[in-house]
Amino acid sequence: MKKNVLAGLVCLAIGMSATAQKLGSFGADLAKKSVFGKEIRVPYTDMTSYYGFIKPGSKPDEVKAGKKMYYIYVWIPVAAPEIGIRMISPVPEGMSPSDKDYKSADYTANAADTKSFFDTWVTFERADLIFKIEDIASKVKTTSWTKYETNDDSSEMPAQPSGSKYNSLMRITSDTSNPSKSLVMGLYRIGFTTYKTGEVQGSFLAQLGAPIKLPGVQVAVNPAEIKKQ
Repeated sequence: MKKNVLAGLVCLAIGMSATAQKLGSFGADLAKKSVFGKEIRVPYTDMTSYYGFIKPGSKPDEVKAGKKMYYIYVWIPVAAPEIGIRMISPVPEGMSPSDKDYKSADYTANAADTKSFFDTWVTFERADLIFKIEDIASKVKTTSWTKYETNDDSSEMPAQPSGSKYNSLMRITSDTSNPSKSLVMGLYRIGFTTYKTGEVQGSFLAQLGAPIKLPGVQVAVNPAEIKKQ
């Protein structure tokens, strides 16, 4: 009997672990409905995925308030009614980049490390001076950035291996009445770090979703790699 109970507990623990690391569909706020008290969202029709890895001791792109910030730059070629961003660390088991996804060289080199992770904290910003892709090279170092939103912990995201729900998700609806908060064509960046001051290390998956097709979206950790198509 004890063996059966123990076996059952082990199976339950394995099942809970597998469920915790499964990343479900990513739905929009637009057209959200409530059915019997449960929120129902239509999945984003356009999804861009970036697989990355931060090695211990990696130099950050910037240090803000004592935290090491890293950036993923995104060129959005048309106005969008909504943008969703989510980040999970480590990359969930069973998930790997496809030919259409972006991945860093460090992710490829460290693909065997599936255990390292960090408590994600993300922000989404737009470059104030860059509205044409050809202006990126000359203006990216001097432009200011408008912050749309930040997120630390999201209850919608799977728990990390620690059991805590420390992954991040946010949805931003374009405010067409406010030019500084509308989602226009331009250069954006997803900033990320860890909530507590310290090292950011391990694998992560960042995804950007939209309820409409955004043809020509580009993603890069170096803005100079974004080219006119």
